[in-house]
Amino acid sequence: MPDGTENDTLDVMDVLGPSGIVARRLKCYEERPQQLEMAQAVEAAIRDGQHLIVEAGTGVGKSFAYLVPAILRGVAERSRSGNKRKPVIVSTHTINLQEQLIGRDIPFLNAVLPLEFSAVLVKGRANYLSRRRLNNALARSASLFGDDRDHLELQQIAAWAARTSDGSRSDLDFRPRASVWDEVQSDSVNCRGRQCTHYDECFYFKARRRIWNADLLVVNHALFFSDLALRRQHASILPDYDVVIFDEAHTIEQVASDHLGIRVTSGQVEYVLRKLYNDRTQRGLLATGPYAFLRRSVNTARGLARDFFADVRQWIEEHAAKKQETTNKQRANENRYAAETVRVRQAPGIADPLTPHLAKLAQRLRDAAEDAPDEDFQLDLRAAADRCDALAEQIDSWLTQRIPECVYWVDTTNQPRPRVAMSCCPIDVGPILKEHLFDSVSTVVMTSATLATARGDFGFFRSGIGVTQAKELQLDSPFDYRKQATLYLAANMPHPKERASFEQRCVEKIRHYVSQTHGRAFVLFTSYDMLRRCADALRPWFTRQNIELLVHGDQLPPSALLERFTSSDAAVIFGTDSFWQGVDVPGDKLQTVIITRLPFRVPTEPRSEARRERIVAKGGNPFIEYQVPEAIIKLKQGFGRLIRRRDDSGQVVILDPRIHTERYGRLFLESLPKCRVVVDED
Repeated sequence: MPDGTENDTLDVMDVLGPSGIVARRLKCYEERPQQLEMAQAVEAAIRDGQHLIVEAGTGVGKSFAYLVPAILRGVAERSRSGNKRKPVIVSTHTINLQEQLIGRDIPFLNAVLPLEFSAVLVKGRANYLSRRRLNNALARSASLFGDDRDHLELQQIAAWAARTSDGSRSDLDFRPRASVWDEVQSDSVNCRGRQCTHYDECFYFKARRRIWNADLLVVNHALFFSDLALRRQHASILPDYDVVIFDEAHTIEQVASDHLGIRVTSGQVEYVLRKLYNDRTQRGLLATGPYAFLRRSVNTARGLARDFFADVRQWIEEHAAKKQETTNKQRANENRYAAETVRVRQAPGIADPLTPHLAKLAQRLRDAAEDAPDEDFQLDLRAAADRCDALAEQIDSWLTQRIPECVYWVDTTNQPRPRVAMSCCPIDVGPILKEHLFDSVSTVVMTSATLATARGDFGFFRSGIGVTQAKELQLDSPFDYRKQATLYLAANMPHPKERASFEQRCVEKIRHYVSQTHGRAFVLFTSYDMLRRCADALRPWFTRQNIELLVHGDQLPPSALLERFTSSDAAVIFGTDSFWQGVDVPGDKLQTVIITRLPFRVPTEPRSEARRERIVAKGGNPFIEYQVPEAIIKLKQGFGRLIRRRDDSGQVVILDPRIHTERYGRLFLESLPKCRVVVDED
């Protein structure tokens, strides 16, 4: 144990100060005044029961700045409250950051701090294997699975179950099919609890025991807001807490919105019915036994679902505004796989025989469970009934627009066959978060490298999430951007509204700047359509230059694209939304970031449109109050992909002329790190 400081008087200065524990243990220690200032602010917020917003530039060392006071609070809470203690929650948006915290930062602090603490990565229940359900799936595999690959994967999972200590899906060395994992995952309804013969060795309940005894819980935003949604219904996933810390906090409004609404798809309905009975393969839960009546009921539901979602598509085609229809047809002609999104402003009045039939099917499944031959099969039937009821409830809520203060819309796609998704979310999550988070929890710390707009204004972020009382802190990056980065602003560019000429000039500029670094570039787009057109135009040139062109949305997922990029000496990624943020490529692998357009959200996107209408109704200016601030924060995210370490260097290129031709352009420039700026006059 390190010497010099008693546990009961330890504070962040003792740990992170110039002569603190971390400085004494790290040979390559670099003093970071911004990190210490942030850590002291987090410590004070926890001590005083206040909320805190911190924008901390790249390189500040945010994770240590909030982990150290979080750990000190967690240990103090254990000493004071014993078994009734409340853990500190740390929530992140990306898996990469979670892995950094759990795999690197927390183990280091555990090794150097003169106190014992426990930190647990919290995963959703569906991530864990159920030994009982695995045994049942193995026994009934002939009726459940008709595909050889499904049988093979089930055997691989069984072999893994005998040796894994974690029992979560991420511990598997392959990604199982959803159809297989769904049959073996832990499920709240399909669980016997303490009556299960596998209870003592159950992976999920072992994880729960660790969670309830931990000082620090690391979760992702999706799980956190799923828990918050349940708390509104007097249930929960997480233990109670008084302190929550959000890293990557710029994403919490979007994630909260997603988890406080509804999304039900034609694929979900088909999947649930297929798991019950697939008349083509004659596989499923009801494939054998005296369940002919239930099998017919499932087939009827499948036909009703097919007709219902076809009616939804037809209604959308008939009721969408002509301008929207024209736009969608043009988009579909350019990309036959393009998704169509149409807002639904009032209850559509579509005939709905599907919902009552799903409810009847659920009751019939419960009736069948009463006479099931064994308890395991009873649980399977009741779990299936719950799924049918949940689908019926979601469809009915969406059709009747029963949830107030929400925006409703439909997404349709033809890839690889017709699909329909019906969604809704709160127009403004701020009031919900204010009531159920900020007014209910003593301390909420929100940090990111991108929370403020021009001149350090946090107003847009605060209003979006509903926090009214919070201290603010803005910390610059310790990196020397004037030496490390050059910002090029392309002049003499057509306005983006002149699509063909603007994209032609973008192609020329991309070719010019990519050739300077022979690849090693991200080209960031705001739409797939423009990305694909530019990729098609440049593909022959990239081939001639022996530069690998990696296109987001082709076949590889973003993680695989990034892996290919970092392993290549000459590659370029053409990326959309997911490459603007959360992507970390340090070193000389990335030397150029090209931003084709200022990242304004598509004006017809339902959530954005509803927010703008709400602002107008209150007498505000939606462009200045909403669209510009939102785009500024996203631009800061895109700019931030370039400089990730103290020895990184390179160039950011903005091709959109509006940044220096429109009055609001200066707000974008003022929000970026101070660096060398060059106007490219060709």
